[in-house]
Amino acid sequence: MKTPVYLDYQATTPVDPAVLEAMLPYFREKFGNAASRNHSYGWVAEKAVEIAREQVAAVVGANAKEIVFTSGATESDNIALKGAVEMYTSRGDHIVTVQTEHKAVLDTCKYLERSGRAQVTYLAPRKDGLVDLDALREAITDKTVLVAIMAANNEIGVIQPLAEIGALCREKGVLFFTDAAQAYGKIPLDVEAMNIDIMAISAHKIYGPKGVGALYVRRRRPRVRLAPLIHGGGHERGMRSGTLPVPLIVGLGKAAELCAAELEREAARETALRDKLWAGLQKELDYLHLNGHPTQRLPGNLNVSFEFVEGEGLMMAMKELAVSSGSACTSASLEPSYVLKALGVGDDLAHTSIRYGIGRYTTEEEIDFAIAKTVEAVQKLREMSPLYEMAKEGIDLNSIEWTVH
Repeated sequence: MKTPVYLDYQATTPVDPAVLEAMLPYFREKFGNAASRNHSYGWVAEKAVEIAREQVAAVVGANAKEIVFTSGATESDNIALKGAVEMYTSRGDHIVTVQTEHKAVLDTCKYLERSGRAQVTYLAPRKDGLVDLDALREAITDKTVLVAIMAANNEIGVIQPLAEIGALCREKGVLFFTDAAQAYGKIPLDVEAMNIDIMAISAHKIYGPKGVGALYVRRRRPRVRLAPLIHGGGHERGMRSGTLPVPLIVGLGKAAELCAAELEREAARETALRDKLWAGLQKELDYLHLNGHPTQRLPGNLNVSFEFVEGEGLMMAMKELAVSSGSACTSASLEPSYVLKALGVGDDLAHTSIRYGIGRYTTEEEIDFAIAKTVEAVQKLREMSPLYEMAKEGIDLNSIEWTVH
C-alpha cells in the first residue's frame, strides 16, 4: 500500500490507463486540427471529436449536438451564467442560486452583480445541505432568467433533488443550470427527466485529463441560447471559439464511456467503503458530526467534524492520508469552509472537518488504514484537550462562564 493514501477524489482523479491509451495517438500520429476540412488529418480529428461528443452526451441522455467542449467546469459555469444573462436580458436580469455553490458559480454571480448586469438571490441551504424547495419557489420572480443549483456539492457531497428543481423551473418558465462536475458519471443523470437546460461537466473528476470539460446546452423544448465568452473562428457552433484540444476531448469521451459502463457497480462499491469508514470512525470515536445529508450524498464522499480537536493540528497529524480539510478551498486560507458555515457549523468545528474522497482505486486496506490513522490522530490531540476531559465527565461546557485574565 502506497502512502500517503489518496482519499481526495473530489479534488481530482488520476487518469485511467484506458483513457491515456485512447489519447496518445492524437498527440502525434493523428495530430490534425479538427477544423481542417480539406484533408484526412483534419477529418480524422473531427471524427474523433464527434465520437467523444456522443460519448459525453450518452451519459446524461442528451443529443451529441447539445455538447459544447470547454476547458473545464469553471469555464462552463462562466459561459452558462454570463451567456444566459446577456442573451436573455430582455426577459429579466435575476439569478437564483445557493450559498453552498462552487466558487466558480458564486464568484461569477458576484461579478455579474458588481457590473450591474444581474441581481442574484443566494438561498440558504437546510442544515443537511439540501435546497429548500419552498424557498426556491418563493425566490423566483417574473425577472428570473436562470436558477443555478449544483447537482452534488464538492465539499459535503450532498445530491440536490434535481428532478424536483427542474420541474419547478419548467413550471415557472425559467432556465435550470446545474454544475454537475462532481455528479457526472457518478450518479444517474437524465437531462430530459430532470428538465435540466444547461449542465457543466469536468473531465478530471472522472479519471480524464485536466484542462477539458463540456457544457450541455438544450436544443429543443426549450431551445437555449447563450452568448459566447470567447470570440474568433466560430468553433463549437459559435458558443466557444478556439482550436479544439483533440487529445483531451478524446480523453474526456473515453472517461465518460468508462464511467457510464461501471456507474451502478462502482457507486455500490464506493458506498460500501464510505459506510465502512464512517462505521469505523463511530466505533472508535465519540463527538463526531457528519456534515451533509446522511444518505442523499455522493457514494464516495464523507465529510466529518471532530469536536475537541485543533484543526491545523489534526491535518498535521494525518500526513499519511491525502485528505481535504475544513478550511476554505484555497489551502492557503485559514478561513473555515463557507459551505459548512452556510449549514450552521461553527468556526471551531468547521476547522476540524475532514473530507474523505473515495474513488475508483480506493481499497478496503486503505479504508482500514484511514480509520486507524484518523483515530490515532484524534485520540492523541484529545489527550491534550481539557475541554474533552470535561465533556467526558458530563460537564455542560455551554454552562461555564469563561473569564479572561
